[in-house]
Amino acid sequence: MERFFSNPSNAPRWDANTGITLLSGPPCCGKTSLLFQFAVNRAAESGRGVVFICSKGRLESNPPFLSQGVDPSMSLLQRIQIKYIENVDDIRKYFAAFHLLDDFPAAVIVDDFADFFSERSCQQRYGTTRARDLAMVRVLALCYNAIGHANAKLGTLGSCNLLLSDVHQDDTPRSLFIYQRWIDSIYTIRGDGKGSYILQNIGSPETGSKKARKAKYSIALQYLVLEETSS
Repeated sequence: MERFFSNPSNAPRWDANTGITLLSGPPCCGKTSLLFQFAVNRAAESGRGVVFICSKGRLESNPPFLSQGVDPSMSLLQRIQIKYIENVDDIRKYFAAFHLLDDFPAAVIVDDFADFFSERSCQQRYGTTRARDLAMVRVLALCYNAIGHANAKLGTLGSCNLLLSDVHQDDTPRSLFIYQRWIDSIYTIRGDGKGSYILQNIGSPETGSKKARKAKYSIALQYLVLEETSS
């Protein structure tokens, strides 16, 4: 939970987390800011690079807010590689060639993962009534195998984490039933009705986790602010 906010000195290291994590929330909830702070923290604790995959247009129109105390010019941010993509084929190509990398990043983050799966392109590719679901399953399997290979290669040298984000209109993401097959840890965001947001770890049926922790945060004066945490 603390990894999404600044100064996670008491947080456990993410080197032990070698699976896939999902962060899902409603539009304009500061989701990208949480992802970027995670990237900063992961780069700091690992001493390695982080790859942040996203749409160029969306990032430029809604840039992430940093936590107070994080200097936009700090050298640590140079370890975060921004990779712009346009569609699911770009995700597929990246992870298909992931095993060829000379050095694996400490984390790969894909913002708005599900939005890259357009109904039309998936229908053209697979020609079935549930083409989008099929496309997501296949790409998630590819991602899962790529990250697993990287962690096997890294061994005791560290780990490579995969963090995906999605946007949902209701309480949970539209494709939750698909995510639950591949995701080790799921975080959801909801508004508290007073201008702040609640980040909650709902675990995953696949891991048997029932622990639900919460963090209350806000986007105030163009900063990401953690207000409180609870178990």
